[in-house]
Amino acid sequence: MRPHGMASTSAAGDITPAVLAIGRPDFASVLIDTLRRQAGVGHCMVFSLSRAGAAHCLLDVGNIPTGGDLGAAYAGQFHESDPNRDALFEGEGGAPIMLPFFAPRMYGARYRKIFFLDSGIVDKCATAIWTGDTCFYVNFYRITSQGRFDDAERARLQTIAPAIGASVARHFQQAATPDQSLAALFATRAPLSALTPREQEVCRRILSGLSSEAISQALGISLHSTLTYRKRADERLGISSQSELFAIVLGLLLETMGDGRAYCRLMACQEVRR
Repeated sequence: MRPHGMASTSAAGDITPAVLAIGRPDFASVLIDTLRRQAGVGHCMVFSLSRAGAAHCLLDVGNIPTGGDLGAAYAGQFHESDPNRDALFEGEGGAPIMLPFFAPRMYGARYRKIFFLDSGIVDKCATAIWTGDTCFYVNFYRITSQGRFDDAERARLQTIAPAIGASVARHFQQAATPDQSLAALFATRAPLSALTPREQEVCRRILSGLSSEAISQALGISLHSTLTYRKRADERLGISSQSELFAIVLGLLLETMGDGRAYCRLMACQEVRR
């Protein structure tokens, strides 16, 4: 039985590790590992753009050796000649923006030479999301040795890109540690807040990837007690698997990132089409 008001999140659930890494020092490595698994992404770069005209490279991770130089060049000058700029700045509210697929003819000769020919980039996809006056612009790349994204990888990126964009925005906005954030989520948001304190502790450690045996050791309780708390938590939440717990937490986290309702509607529509 699915808790009342919970949107379908099975598509987004595949990027749960990246969402749960928000605020952690290893967010970048978890993000690129998730993108590689899900859609064969080789490199990811994130830029912040302001309506006042400022640009910054926030994240550069993956298999492009000159990624740092490209990020600095884009933030310093080339963001002004990005063919996606109009689409980015026409975006409204916190709704996710999916940019057009890469085509070399979209770019000017100098831009194309520096960012594609010289760097070995052969394909890219991108998404973006506005939070207030800041646009978080997330780019996914493939290099020569990988070849271009195939149709299945493009479709997968379209499915997960809104959640990835929202996660990136949340990560760079968040000041609290992940554990504090999860604790606050469990304490204040239904249906998680209906759990007892011990049930919440067990569930939070499940989300961290601990086994029941490891949870027992961490909390200093018996394995039987841990399994009992897990069972009671499942009953209170109306779920029957660990993946459903991840889905609940993922949905609640995403609701705090920009326009969560718009995102959930988008994900629900994508699930119908799949």
